Amino acid sequence: MGRTALKQRIREGLLLLDGAMGTELIARGVEAGKCNDSLNVESADIVLEVHKAYLEAGSDAVLTNTFGGNRYALGRHGFGDKVEQINRAGAQVARLAAGDDRYVLGDIGPSGEFLEPLGTLKAEELKEAFAQQARGLVAGGADGFIIETMTALEEIEIAIDAVKSVGGDLPVFASMAFDTAGGDYRTMMGVGVEAAVSKVVSLGVDAAGFNCGTASLDGYVELAGKFVSAVKASGKDIVILGEPNAGKPDLVEGEAVYSVSPEDFAAAAEKIHAAGVTIIGGCCGTGPEHILAVAKKLK
Repeated sequence: MGRTALKQRIREGLLLLDGAMGTELIARGVEAGKCNDSLNVESADIVLEVHKAYLEAGSDAVLTNTFGGNRYALGRHGFGDKVEQINRAGAQVARLAAGDDRYVLGDIGPSGEFLEPLGTLKAEELKEAFAQQARGLVAGGADGFIIETMTALEEIEIAIDAVKSVGGDLPVFASMAFDTAGGDYRTMMGVGVEAAVSKVVSLGVDAAGFNCGTASLDGYVELAGKFVSAVKASGKDIVILGEPNAGKPDLVEGEAVYSVSPEDFAAAAEKIHAAGVTIIGGCCGTGPEHILAVAKKLK
């Protein structure tokens, strides 16, 4: 028998994702501020090490090192003409690490640009940019897509449409980043949880959720509850994902330092899972030790 298809697997209980990529690369000697996505081509062995560390910690799926793999983000580093090559290589190295037993999610982050009328970016140009990225990820062997850290409804809708146009029946996960705002949670562009859920679930994704943001661990637990309630109110049968940061960082000598222990992170993950979130991973500040703690607690 072959491996369960990812669309079915996410319906069978907890799917544990990985944690942060950037800090793990820096820990292995990569210079801060470098185009991490380009390492898929230039230093694939380092990226492979990170993937393997998470898989050994208990991750069921790893995200490709392609968060900034669209033409706009890559263009800021001078790699705008290597979109498909970098994304294909990112999926290939993740596939090499995951083998036939685990899953690879093609990671797609925001463009970093503003759509018209706030900015100059046209919707059709952005859709082609995301589709171009998705083509590379499919060619490299991704099992599905995760569109994450989005803050604008217009951009996440375009990204979902783009990957669906390329990926056929491959599953699509969609995630937005929320900050605490006056006792509630909103994205940087002012989108509330209910509005985000209403829009995203209407677009036919396989999983919807939250990642990154500026909440405390208790805040992420509260956010999980609000997200689950909003999905239930929508009447849609959809899987919910959460990738919290390792709590709020402290500013130490101008740098964000995350001090949450793996045990505290796992305790929060347990509460998030109990709320109804079944795809769980870590975002900023988390490493293999955090994922290992979650695996021990929840598996």
